[in-house]
Amino acid sequence: MPRPVIGIISNLHVINDEYEVHGGGLINTSAVAEVAGGLPLLVPATPNHVPLDDLLESCSGFVFTGGRPNVHPAEYGEPETEAHGAFDRDRDALTLPLIRALVERGQPFLGICRGFQEVNVAMGGTLHPEIRELPGRDNHRMPPDGTLEEKFALRHEVAFTDGGVFHQLMGAQSVMTNTLHGQGIKTAGERIVVDGWAPDGTAEAMYVEAAPGFTLSVQWHPEWNAAADPVSRPLFEAFGAAVRDWAEGKRARSILRSA
Repeated sequence: MPRPVIGIISNLHVINDEYEVHGGGLINTSAVAEVAGGLPLLVPATPNHVPLDDLLESCSGFVFTGGRPNVHPAEYGEPETEAHGAFDRDRDALTLPLIRALVERGQPFLGICRGFQEVNVAMGGTLHPEIRELPGRDNHRMPPDGTLEEKFALRHEVAFTDGGVFHQLMGAQSVMTNTLHGQGIKTAGERIVVDGWAPDGTAEAMYVEAAPGFTLSVQWHPEWNAAADPVSRPLFEAFGAAVRDWAEGKRARSILRSA
């Protein structure tokens, strides 16, 4: 049987200030191919080129990747400010309805960083534009200097709900993760269950309550060193198993319905 197709949401980039391309990190495709066991397919973040119904039928699962542009605050009823940074309205228009459709269909997806925030907004939640400006919060942004290895280094602990979905999946109630984001959850969306937190109280892991499929999302970047990292590997393996189940017409696995 061929490997199930996993759509990886791409980001718009401009080469030499003039040539527009859709791009996706090699670490995303590697994690999908080598750990999740899927056939990675980059999805252009242009909704008029990839109609929703076609996407849902073409892919068995989706990865909502990180990206420099942020979800536009108009999507959660707030005015745009300088603190919100850059935007990609085409990606917003593609991903938010796609996430809602996947939740209702029970079709598996994994949200990462911006993708984590997209899931929250798609379900009616809101975001802080700049976490480090909040009292008592840490700076979660990517370190400005150093090698990629140093930028993706493990920087803080994430503590999970005792007996919750992520605790069961990881086999540990706390793990170490990287952190490379500026925004984060302000209010959780409808049915969003926050299941893991950084030491400063920032939401780091969540799922959609009572969803019939895999809806796990994380604020860190598990695609980095996914094959070797003891936190990343079980996450992508569980996602891959859920995608194969979907492709074969099976029900979602019980751990995704636990709370």
